[in-house]
Amino acid sequence: MEKKKILIIDDEQDLVDFVKIRLETNDYQVFSAYSGEEGIVTCVRENPDLVLLDILIPKIDGFKVCQALKKAPSTAGIPIIMLTAKDRTEDIKSAKEAGADGYIIKPFDSATLLLSIKDQLAKVK
Repeated sequence: MEKKKILIIDDEQDLVDFVKIRLETNDYQVFSAYSGEEGIVTCVRENPDLVLLDILIPKIDGFKVCQALKKAPSTAGIPIIMLTAKDRTEDIKSAKEAGADGYIIKPFDSATLLLSIKDQLAKVK
């Protein structure tokens, strides 16, 4: 079976490395991007099965990246989980309005992240 591809869009290198290791040990193929602009380009190029997206990223914020990916026909069906330190109710509401499929607040535990990924991927089948 082919490995599921996950794109992480976050400007925190340590967090990206941590999540990448967790995902790769659980048999996912992982790509990363460190700005909103790079994230959109990478998403279109790699066509991942799921995107983990921070809100506070350079160039284009996560809300706008989410909206752009959900509007483009080639990426509209890709589940997006916001992975962010922003925990205010209005941030969660804005993420849902932008098209986010899930929302995980940092800090998070690996089990919660992996379960959320698995749930989102199961919905796409």
